[in-house]
Amino acid sequence: MVLASGTSNSSSLNDVEPGLLGFVVVAGIGLALVFLLRSMNKQFRKIGPPPEETEAEGASEGVSQRPLRGLAAHRAAMAAAAEAEANAESAAEPTDADRD
Repeated sequence: MVLASGTSNSSSLNDVEPGLLGFVVVAGIGLALVFLLRSMNKQFRKIGPPPEETEAEGASEGVSQRPLRGLAAHRAAMAAAAEAEANAESAAEPTDADRD
């Protein structure tokens, strides 16, 4: 009798849900990831530029700056390219002395 009643209700016996334990495990892994990323960023901030760059730039500027990253680096590169293009165009234009 037990076997007969078990076969008709087999779908409810095989339904397994993660429940509270699954949530706690995933939340714990997420929390550990947050703390590990914070610690990694803190360690990366401690790393300075190589000594040869510090000596060359530090003597002229006095205050060391962090290298540009991401959008700021892209904008600086585009500005430098535009400036170089403007310099090339102005060098290519003939002056008044060259026209005569």
